[in-house]
Formats: sequence, structure tokens, C-alpha cells
Amino acid sequence: MKGSGDCPATELNGREFQTLSTTLILDRVGNVVLSLNPDGLRWSVSNQSESSRLAVNLISKCETDIEIPGMYAAELINWGPVHGSVLTNAKEYMYRFSVHVGQRSNSQPSIWVPSVFTFGSEDPQICQTWVNQINISLNREMGRPKNLLVFVHPKSGKGNGCKNWELVAPIFSRARIKTKVIVTERAGQAHDMMSSITNSELNSYDGVVAVGGDGFFNEILNGLLASRLKARWPPAPDDNQSHEYIVEPFDHVEDNSLISEGSQFSLPNEWFRLGIIPAGSTDAVVICTTGARDPMTSALQIVLGKRVKLDIAQVVRWKMMSTSKVDPFVRYAASFCGYGFYGDVIAESEKYRWMGPKRYDYAGTLVFLKHRTYEAEISYLESKAQSMTSSDSEKDMSSSRKRTIWRQPKRSEKVACRVNCQVCDTKSTSTTLQIPTLFPSQDTEETRWVKTRGRYLSVGAAIISCRNERAPDGLVAEAHLSDGFLHLILIKDCPHALYLWHLTQLARKGGNPLESEFVEHHKTKAFTFTSSGKESSWNLDGEVFQAHQLSAQVLRGLVSLFASGPDA
Repeated sequence: MKGSGDCPATELNGREFQTLSTTLILDRVGNVVLSLNPDGLRWSVSNQSESSRLAVNLISKCETDIEIPGMYAAELINWGPVHGSVLTNAKEYMYRFSVHVGQRSNSQPSIWVPSVFTFGSEDPQICQTWVNQINISLNREMGRPKNLLVFVHPKSGKGNGCKNWELVAPIFSRARIKTKVIVTERAGQAHDMMSSITNSELNSYDGVVAVGGDGFFNEILNGLLASRLKARWPPAPDDNQSHEYIVEPFDHVEDNSLISEGSQFSLPNEWFRLGIIPAGSTDAVVICTTGARDPMTSALQIVLGKRVKLDIAQVVRWKMMSTSKVDPFVRYAASFCGYGFYGDVIAESEKYRWMGPKRYDYAGTLVFLKHRTYEAEISYLESKAQSMTSSDSEKDMSSSRKRTIWRQPKRSEKVACRVNCQVCDTKSTSTTLQIPTLFPSQDTEETRWVKTRGRYLSVGAAIISCRNERAPDGLVAEAHLSDGFLHLILIKDCPHALYLWHLTQLARKGGNPLESEFVEHHKTKAFTFTSSGKESSWNLDGEVFQAHQLSAQVLRGLVSLFASGPDA
């Protein structure tokens, strides 16, 4: 018999756990001694023949240790062929079981790939015992989803939504995750369903997965949040009165003021997560949270129960147009809010949806050639500790700005957001945050409001780095997923050539797009905006948003994603 072993029992978390050690045949390797312990699987070649050692080296540097957190399924595959070695065509027929693993690619650390290890034995009971014990270990893993609501956008990006879901659906099935799949038939359908779903039904799911792009994810996010978060302000005054509107503050993950009334569903939520299977035009949120624009990577991180917290910007539009009355309207953004160039590009691109993702390049070229500037007044919240630190470096910056734009200043040290980011894991010491619309509130001991006015080519607020294929480092390379800050980027009026230089720096790995005289970069928790013109198109996570006056504040770690964070 080519399979034997012993099963001593041990205690694990108060429950009996059987350690196993059995001689089996590993497909493409040969005879191995396979062991199961509370940490995972380990195997070693039982006969140290030259062919066996070569086989191990040839199987893509196959791991001899497989940790439980990396496994997502074990299943019987019954009678069939098992190859004795990758060097030979010899095979035997026996009973088999497979172990499915999600692991990082050897050549691309940010890419996760599914791997399968097939073991064989002449005794079917041995195979069954192994499958049972591995599944017991997997069931003990905390944080893994069991029931998911999945929305698929069939026309997102290049129309790959359904195709990408079909690609990864077997991963969820194999991991024994129940999925309720809804293929949307109209714009706004996912938003309406998320907004109307009862909290008790929402609590029956471990999360919601969006198969689509950034705009589709934003639609689901707003459907989830808009009907569940409180946003309070006093009755609207007459337009001639000076008045301050306040959105209910939120700046700390332990704050429980955002609990939905009449329900146990709360935000932030320790269990419930959102997931994204990329199928959009840019997929910036996926790239920033997983490091790759790859459906399989996202699927594996979802089934393995990975988690990162994500800052969300609460954006309040106070006036749609200059002639409008004050009428507060709340939206949420996960990656970016942009005005001027960014708003014009997204508005112009709507005319060319038939072009697919190429419409952004075409619209961007048209908007760039127009070189329109906009006058606006902007106030942003600055911590006094930051202002004291930055004042010491202003002299150095002013001297560097005197240099020609083609000689780049020395790049400052930047701590990028990565897996197990210490910046994002640090708890906030802030308490409350009040956001006005038209008039800055009084300064406090810790913060002050700074007002600026001018003509701008663009106004951008990056909540995360916004990495994508067109901007490999993103708009702000050092932006973090959950540090409680957004990055306000003001591009002042400048010649065509300088603005082109800025855009080319964004498109270059290791560029310095923010270190120029015509660029203001402010790290802040909140800002307000008032346009001096009539036209006011904003870009909110890839969707057009009309706003003449708005305010935005960061809600730190408001939602959690099924993701591990980028490796590089």
C-alpha cells in the first residue's frame, strides 16, 4: 500500500485536532511524506533519488510548506492518474485528493496565482481522512467569507464584467462560498438595491463584491452609505445670511455615531467588507489595495479573507450652480475628487462611451488643448504641527523653485503604503472635526483653516495614491489607504509646456509631478471649495458630479475591503 500513517490527537482552541503523517504520492514529484499540523501542511521527498530531487526543483520551486492561511479548499477527486515524476511519463491510477492554495507569483509579487497539489493513495479512506482534517483546519480560519452578494457590471470597461466573473467564479465555488450574483441591467441599479436592502438582510452577508470599475464600486459604496450614515445640518438660511453648515463629524474608528438606527449594522464594521473584481477602464482602487489589476488576485484575496481599511471622503454639495439655493446633497468617494481639467475630461468622455477606455485619452487631449483655467476659492484644514514643520522647509523649497523646471529638485523621502502599513495601523488621536461650506470655522489649538484664491487648471483631492496604468506611482505616491488624510493638489495657471511636463511626470515611474512652482500640495483632513464661474464639473471616482460649492472631509477607515494591500 502506497499510503499509510498515524493520527495522534491534540487540542487546538479547545477542540480536538488530529495531526497526520502519511506516505503518499505527490503528482509530478513522487513518493512524499505529507504531514498536517496546526500551522499547515509540510511534505518531504521520501526516497532521495536523483530524479525526485530534480522533480522538486522543476515544479516552479514548489513550496514544501503550505500554511493554512494560504489554503482555500481540499477536495476528493476520486480514481485517476498520478504521475510519479515530472521527468517521466510514468503514471499510476489511484484514489486522489487535491489541496488548493492561493500564493504570490515568484516573478510578480503583487500577482496572486491559484496552485493545486494533487496527492494519491491506493486507500480511499486515507484520502477522505486528509480532506476531512484539512477542511476542519480551514473552517477554523477566522475572517473568511461564507456568503457574498455579487454585482456584475456587464458593460464596464471593455465589457469584460461577465467574462471576468466567469473566470473567478470557480474559486468561490471551490471555497464553498455562497454567492448571490446580480448582473445589472441599467445604470444605478446596484445603488438602488444597496440603498433599499434591509439591514437584517445586509447582515446575512459577509460582504458585497463589485465586478466592474471604480465608478461601479462608487455606485455600490454610495448605495451602502447614503442611506445609513447620518449627515445633519440646520435648516437652510436665506442666501443673504452668513451661516455655517456642519456635517456630523467623524474622525475615529472607535466613533459609534454612525450606527444605523434600529439595526446592529454599524460603520465602521468589524466583519463586513467590500470586494472588487477589476473589470473597468482604470481600476485604481484595486491597484492601490492589492497592487495588481488582476481578477484572479482579487478573487483569491477575497476567498482567503484578507482585510484592509479604507478612508472615504464625505463630499457635500451645497450648491449645484452659482444661482442655486443652498441644498445639501451628500456623496462619498473612495479614491479621487477632481475639478477643472479632471472634471472636464470625465464630462467630455461621456460623449464618447462607444470608444471604451480609449475615450479618456481622446477626451484628455481635447481638454488639454483648450487649456482652460478656473477661478475658485479654496479653504483647507491644516494642523499647526504640520505648518510649523513645513515652514522650516519653505526656504529650501523656494530656492529649489528658482531652478528651471527641467532640472528636477531632489525628491523627499516618501513612505509608500504597503502590506501591514504602520502608518495606516496607527490610531488617530483626533476627536472631532467640523466642516463648513462657505465660511471657515474658528481655528482650534490643533488646527487652523487656510484660505487661498486664484486661477487653477485643476483642483484634485486624492484620498489614496490613485495608481493606475497611466500613472504608475499615482497622483500622490505617498498617499495611504487609511491614515485619515487626503492630498489636495492645486495646479495654478501656467503655460502649456509646463502643464504638459506635469502630466508626463505623472505618467512616468519615479516622476516628480508635485515638486513644481505652479503646484500646491496640501495634506489635509478637509477642504471647502467655491467656484467663481458658472460651470462646475467634478470627477468623483470616475463619475460626473456637478457642484458649484462643496466641502469634503475624510472618514478614516470607514469601510474595509477584501484586500491585503500592495506589495510593491
